[in-house]
Amino acid sequence: MLVAVLLPFILAVFIPFLSRWKEKLHPGFFVTLVPVVIFIYFVRHIGSGFEPVVQEYSWIPSLGINMVFHLDGLSLLFVLLISGIGALVAFYSIYYLHKSEQLGHFYVYFLIFMGSMLGVVLSDNVFALYSFWEFTSLSSFLLIGFWNYKQESRYGALKSMLITVFGGLSLLGALIFMSELTNTTSIRAMFDQQQLVLNSEYFPLILSLLLLGAFTKSAQFPFHIWLPDAMEAPTPVSAYLHSATMVKAGIYLVARYSPMLSSSEWFFIIVSTAGIVTLCWGSYMAVRQTDLKGILAFSTISQLGMIMAMLGFGTKAAVFGAVFHILNHATFKGSLFMVAGIIDHETGTRDIRRLGGLMTYLPITATLAVFASFSMAGVPLPFLNGFYSKEMFFESSLHLEASAAGFSGFMMSVIPYLAVLGSIFTFVYSMYFFFGTFRGRAKIDQLPKKPHEAPIGMLVSPMILVAGVIIIGLFPFLVNGSFIAHAAEAVKGTALEEKHITFWHGIIPPFVMSLTVVVFGAILAISRKGWTPVYNFLPGRLSLNKLYDGLVDRTERYSGVITKGYMNGSLGRYVRLILAAILIVSFAFMALTGGFTVDTSNLSRITAPEIAVAVTMVLAAIGTALTNNRIAAILILGVVGYGLSMLFVLYRAPDLALTQLIVETVTVALFLLVFYHLPKLKKKDQPMSTQVLNVIISVGFGALMTMVAISAHSSKWFDSISEYFVKNSYKLGGGDNIVNVILVDFRGLDTLFEIVVLGIAAMAIYGLIRLKKPKEDE
Repeated sequence: MLVAVLLPFILAVFIPFLSRWKEKLHPGFFVTLVPVVIFIYFVRHIGSGFEPVVQEYSWIPSLGINMVFHLDGLSLLFVLLISGIGALVAFYSIYYLHKSEQLGHFYVYFLIFMGSMLGVVLSDNVFALYSFWEFTSLSSFLLIGFWNYKQESRYGALKSMLITVFGGLSLLGALIFMSELTNTTSIRAMFDQQQLVLNSEYFPLILSLLLLGAFTKSAQFPFHIWLPDAMEAPTPVSAYLHSATMVKAGIYLVARYSPMLSSSEWFFIIVSTAGIVTLCWGSYMAVRQTDLKGILAFSTISQLGMIMAMLGFGTKAAVFGAVFHILNHATFKGSLFMVAGIIDHETGTRDIRRLGGLMTYLPITATLAVFASFSMAGVPLPFLNGFYSKEMFFESSLHLEASAAGFSGFMMSVIPYLAVLGSIFTFVYSMYFFFGTFRGRAKIDQLPKKPHEAPIGMLVSPMILVAGVIIIGLFPFLVNGSFIAHAAEAVKGTALEEKHITFWHGIIPPFVMSLTVVVFGAILAISRKGWTPVYNFLPGRLSLNKLYDGLVDRTERYSGVITKGYMNGSLGRYVRLILAAILIVSFAFMALTGGFTVDTSNLSRITAPEIAVAVTMVLAAIGTALTNNRIAAILILGVVGYGLSMLFVLYRAPDLALTQLIVETVTVALFLLVFYHLPKLKKKDQPMSTQVLNVIISVGFGALMTMVAISAHSSKWFDSISEYFVKNSYKLGGGDNIVNVILVDFRGLDTLFEIVVLGIAAMAIYGLIRLKKPKEDE
């Protein structure tokens, strides 16, 4: 599994080189092989006899942290979606993206995202999960902003980054709390201490932070506003990130922690409420959109809300329906995004007001769209997989197991009605998408391009997904016992009896609810133009996007005011502010935590020579600050360094004295060389208040460094490492000089990187010295 997770990252390193030959061979062909290989590796686990697999690798041994990958039914479902849909999207992108695009950048971001998503769903270590989680936010930011020359793309990318990273930080807080409470970083080990978490006084905070991370990632109300703006990304990105993978990361998180948290009534209240509200609002707002991808964006929001609601219900039927709909949604929504991309590619527009009558010009695409859109609508036909999971949603909404008292009881009574309401608008936007695009009068004169059927390469991927819609609809048992049931067991945390999926159960309440949806949905779809003015009142002028824009604008404005308050171009002011901040924070922290310690035991005697050298160093330091001659200042400052060498000699540390002597000599020589070319020092006329402030800060900072040095010597929080060096310097390093062994062997890498940094700085300085303006510019 480690190789499967790392494989996309490894290939991402080579993509820039492969993209050099993109005119001869599209790099998408190489990229497609990666998810295909991963899919083949994991698909072999499908079967009724599946058992979870755990693989452990050493990560940070000093902290007892290992990289653990856990493949159970839930992670297997997501891995197959990530790799399977990823392969189809990568192949689709070959024909969607022109070779003139920055294909190297696109596929690097694409592979990083794929590897990150695999890491999220396979990681058992919470901090590995969080690391991959944030990588998905970063890579999705780059993918959404791929067309960075468009202002809309930059806006959508930044919006998604701010909201999802905010949620990611909340998730990190929850994971830290849980790992501290349970004294483990393993998710499976945390489940064994469920009561410890549930009975903790921090449980409300843990639940809030965890769900905040999940809701922001899976675009739950009111954090859904980033998803429609993310549609500015290329269509392959939308088909992959925003239908099958990234937006389901929050769903995965809630499902993964359901065995631990679902017994809490607050879990039912918060998750169910957020899900059902998101379903209704997303489906209602989808009918308002005029951009095809905008319709699909809000439809994704509504479908994610439905899955989240079922996870909140927590019953066996609800959990099974949620897992089943995760699969079904990936098939029909992925194909619909690709259909939208084909329409945009072949007509030059996604504006549904300019479309219509395209069934004649794009017959294959229209056929794919009818199956996918009707499946999304939950039309009761036996060859549409969306109907099965929609009926499970209705069934689970009627059989909740929450407390009948208080708000839970109120939720139990209204959820079935809200489920029907949200599904009615789902039916409306599904019909709106299909009939508004492919039926009616063709408006060829309003299209930028004359439409024609897409090349076969663009049709292969949506064909495979639509075939999945039909096959799952006709033969649901193929996916039921093989891996859907295993995923449901992982979410529920207990063994579940295999649910029998059939089309006809008789005239039962869920089927009546489905018929109600079709009847009222058809009425609203036919009369859509007559009632859409209702959007002028709801949401009307109310907009969460305006709230977001206002917060961002005010933050930037107030930050600018504060920054301009101290950024006046004065280097002296900047240094004073930095030193003052360090002084205040360090003194306050050390004082509050008992960091100041003075221990005078076991100290060497101080004699007259040491006092004389110290006094000389103090006088030299003061003289350096008072002199106006730059050469004299450097020479006097050198006295301080040479005085330190003398102290090393007096305290019998000749090796340190020699090192300090060499460093000081080289430093003084370099300073003399550089300062020779700098302007002469001039005494600045500063107000008395500034001079007093400078004295206070300099004396205070010096006192702080003195106290830090004394406290570091006096504090014995842990055993000194010096004994280890004494015992092992010769045995491990092969040297008699302990200091040299430490620098060259024990701290070899540190020393190497220090030398590299100095070398880079020297090259930069040399470049600045050699840089000259052309004569005509002088």
